[in-house]
Amino acid sequence: MNESIVLALGVGLIFIALVVALVEIGSLTHEDEGVSRSIAAIEAFGAPSPGIRIEAEPSFNARVLTPLMARMVVLGRRLTPADNANRLRAKLDRAGNPPGWTVDRVVAMKVVGFGIGLVGSLIFTAVLGLGLMPRVVVTVAVSMIGYVGVNFWLYQRAYDRAEKMQKGLPDALDLLTISVEAGLGFDAALSQVARNTDGPVSEEFARVLTEMQIGMGRSQAMRALGERTTLPELRGFANAMVQADAFGIPVGQVLRVQSGEMRLKRRQHAEEKANKVPVKIMVPLIFCILPTLFIAVLGPAAIILLKTFQGL
Repeated sequence: MNESIVLALGVGLIFIALVVALVEIGSLTHEDEGVSRSIAAIEAFGAPSPGIRIEAEPSFNARVLTPLMARMVVLGRRLTPADNANRLRAKLDRAGNPPGWTVDRVVAMKVVGFGIGLVGSLIFTAVLGLGLMPRVVVTVAVSMIGYVGVNFWLYQRAYDRAEKMQKGLPDALDLLTISVEAGLGFDAALSQVARNTDGPVSEEFARVLTEMQIGMGRSQAMRALGERTTLPELRGFANAMVQADAFGIPVGQVLRVQSGEMRLKRRQHAEEKANKVPVKIMVPLIFCILPTLFIAVLGPAAIILLKTFQGL
């Protein structure tokens, strides 16, 4: 009996101890949570806002790419002539000044292209197992292609832009002529053309307006328009407007003459391209179409003749 009582008392004490332990653990947990919340509130109160944190912690571009491009620019300036910046700026003007592309970025991309071509050609020649002289020739050629690759890209972009300007210039001049003859001033007519047309011609006229608004004279703005383009028609238009402004010739009359010449030149350009088609089609005709035609026409006859001679 006494043993049963002692056993029951022991089990009860163990149960009470477990309950007390669980209560204490719960109270400690709540205290820890309260302390954690307090610490979090203090940290949030003293911590910077997300915008300040972004400014305090620069991105990968600001930490790595920007300093690397700056070093490439310095290296590229050392490797290029002193007047290279003016030539690159003229190429960018002809290409329409692509967004984000500056003279420094072009110089940096030339150095990056040279480095990529050098490393890639070395790895490629090492994998192929070429000799010393072929490896040197391939490495130098690929490195130079990587160096001048940006120039090729700018040239192609400028060429495509000139083609678009040649197609859109007659229509833009027609609208400019109609606007001037309707009573608008030359500046207002340029604004109408810039707003109501699209393409490189509209961009160039908008730039002329901007230059005149910041204080440049009309003759200087039109002369700058002629200098930053390689299109003969646009250069002729700019020179005609400069001469009209210098000698006091009515602008409407000059625009009417220029508009007629532009339409005539566009028609002649289209006829020139049409006349070049027979010459350009000769290469695929001789090397691609005629061989297959000969095979299709003379092939069966050649097989029959071969079988006939074998039978004899």
